[in-house]
Amino acid sequence: MKDITLGQYYPADSLIHRFDPRVKLLALAIYTIFLFWVDSLAGYVCNIIVLAIVTGLTRVPVKKIVKGIRSILFLLLFSIVFTVLFTKGDDVIFNYGILSITWQGIFLAVKICLRIFMLIMMSTILTLSTTPADLADGLEKSCHVLTKVHVPVHEIAMMITIALRFIPILMEETEKIIRAQKARGADFESGSFIQKAKKLVPIFIPLMISSMKRSTDLAMAMEARCYRGGEGRTKMKPLQYQGRDKWAYLCFILYAVWMIGLKIIWK
Repeated sequence: MKDITLGQYYPADSLIHRFDPRVKLLALAIYTIFLFWVDSLAGYVCNIIVLAIVTGLTRVPVKKIVKGIRSILFLLLFSIVFTVLFTKGDDVIFNYGILSITWQGIFLAVKICLRIFMLIMMSTILTLSTTPADLADGLEKSCHVLTKVHVPVHEIAMMITIALRFIPILMEETEKIIRAQKARGADFESGSFIQKAKKLVPIFIPLMISSMKRSTDLAMAMEARCYRGGEGRTKMKPLQYQGRDKWAYLCFILYAVWMIGLKIIWK
């Protein structure tokens, strides 16, 4: 649970931290699009270089960024194994019934692994370098045009903020419950998979009760402060673009042009 970095902010004096959250959200969106659109060796190399540059500029320990991968390691391994075993191809290495291992499946699994790894790394950098409040403000500002078609942008941004703030709190609460149950003699390690799943019930029930109590307290606090939100609500720290943000947008344009060129050349 300590490996879950989503929703955790790492304070540091870096260029990435000082960027406007709208810049970082747009950067993640553009990076994700070209990560899955440009399917060539040059494209992967370019995206790896961009990820390395951003990781160096953020001044967050690489070990802490990589910790976010551990929480999805099982899903990543499952995707790789499933892709290798069930991808059809001409160059067959092993075949048994419906299972077959081909070079095409191995190459596809490697590409999927790289894409997921780079996407999680970049998403982790976004959350580690941006506070949940700034992230919600940036999302609200970026999607403000959707209010014209009656999309509740402010409410959605507020829900995302609350969710991100509650993730580390719930992780800490879960660890406290596990330690309390172990102190009472609970054993969560031995037994079969079904037995281990049944042993998690004493963790989920108090965690659910604690979560509901926290959400009720938060709702009552918002009601007591007459929170309404939406149109007309002012910000304590309104977002304003700086010179560095404009240079960042220029870098996005150059990156997009370069990736489009690679897509055309390696088509």
